[in-house]
Amino acid sequence: MSFDELLNIGLMQGFAGLSLFAVLLLMGLGLAIIFGQMGVINMAHGEFMTIGAYTVYLGSHLTSLYAPSLVPFYFPFAIVLAFGFAFIGGWLVEWGLIRHLYKRPLDTLLATWGVSLAMQQCFRSFIGPKEVSPTLPDWLLGSWAPSPGLDIPINGMFVLGLTTVVTLGVLIALSKSRWGLRVRATVSNRVMANAIGINTMKTDRLTFAIGCGIAGMAGAAFTTIGSTGPTSGQLYIVDSFLVVTFGGAASLLGTVVSAFGIAQTQSISEFFLAGSMAKVLTLSLIVLILMLRPQGLFASKVRR
Repeated sequence: MSFDELLNIGLMQGFAGLSLFAVLLLMGLGLAIIFGQMGVINMAHGEFMTIGAYTVYLGSHLTSLYAPSLVPFYFPFAIVLAFGFAFIGGWLVEWGLIRHLYKRPLDTLLATWGVSLAMQQCFRSFIGPKEVSPTLPDWLLGSWAPSPGLDIPINGMFVLGLTTVVTLGVLIALSKSRWGLRVRATVSNRVMANAIGINTMKTDRLTFAIGCGIAGMAGAAFTTIGSTGPTSGQLYIVDSFLVVTFGGAASLLGTVVSAFGIAQTQSISEFFLAGSMAKVLTLSLIVLILMLRPQGLFASKVRR
């Protein structure tokens, strides 16, 4: 095998890692916002991702049945709806359950795990136990060949672009918007934030809903690279928690760096090792680094 062929294979494998990075980053962003702001361990985060994926599938199915001429245009609208449905679901879960369990992180873990199981059963009952895939528009299919022997999937480039836009949007919102100001004030000192008139309960609810909405967008992105089933979200929830823990609680920069590192390590090692061994290698490296730096790559002050 020539050097050029090895280089092309390495580049394509690296780009496959970028596709995984994009999904992990969107999932990790939602978790980092929720955990950093509220101290809530949301075990149902993967199911909000599944809500987004099923939204795209149902949008594809309904568009194909009733308006086939709109199939090339439905996908961007489905992404917006995925965010909206996951946002509403997160708002209702926070209002009905999470707000009663603040300052009890282990209780939130158990409660959201129960919500996760209930949502999985709802998916099986109302949508079906089999994995499904949407009909993607033609502009998301195929690949781009910048040089002979190097093919980069168009859907991967789209997912990476979507992730970049969402990540920049979250960073700008946290630093420039009134919601971001309230979040930062609440994280810094909740008692003082209440004293100056910030409705921290409303801020918590909005933050939880936005985090779930971002997970819904991750699910919409996921439909371009994989099929969706009732337990699809569980495939990413552990890696998402690793991203947040490894990067540092409440550190969005840490979330970006750790998502990239985990995705690339796993993708490149899968080229040389079996999938299970690649996962073991990735986890071993994370454990080793956390033993040396328990606070994560980028420590950030969180609410006590």
